[in-house]
Amino acid sequence: MGKGKIYTGTGDTGFTSLVGGKRIAKTDLRIDAYGTVDELNSFIACLLDEVEEAHDRQILLQVQHDLFDLGAFLATPPSPQGGGLSPLEGGWELAAAVLEAEMDKIAALVPPSNKFILPGGCRSNSLAHVCRTVCRRAERCLYALSERDLVDETALTYINRLSDYFFLLARKQSFISNQEEIFVKFF
Repeated sequence: MGKGKIYTGTGDTGFTSLVGGKRIAKTDLRIDAYGTVDELNSFIACLLDEVEEAHDRQILLQVQHDLFDLGAFLATPPSPQGGGLSPLEGGWELAAAVLEAEMDKIAALVPPSNKFILPGGCRSNSLAHVCRTVCRRAERCLYALSERDLVDETALTYINRLSDYFFLLARKQSFISNQEEIFVKFF
């Protein structure tokens, strides 16, 4: 069996195919949304390389699977009834609830803070903040898409919870690494 070429040349004119073959512009909101979700998934892989706790690694790996599913739904053209998003197996509500439970555990572990926190202090903190900011961009992309196409509201809730989770995971990484958090200095 021969190797297939990764390049086809079909995207050279600025168009790409959705699941099922429908061609749309690479600048379409749908492409931006699933491309940003894919970018987030890649940054999570970098974060996984730095996170040491097995439980946190398990949660992050599940998030990667969830995001792959989200990207697949975004890459599927909307049906005539609307939307291209279907619920995640088990539901986006369940996935968001898992993140909420994780955030509650982390919040109970780290010291309370009412100050603005800068990214940094240790590599895993910094990478969690990169994931947080890319996740926020993915959320903006999904909301922009939802102004045109039907997008599952529970998936929007999930992506919002996910960025909050990354913020708290960043704080936890500083805490367990015994690194002081960097607070914003106001003038």
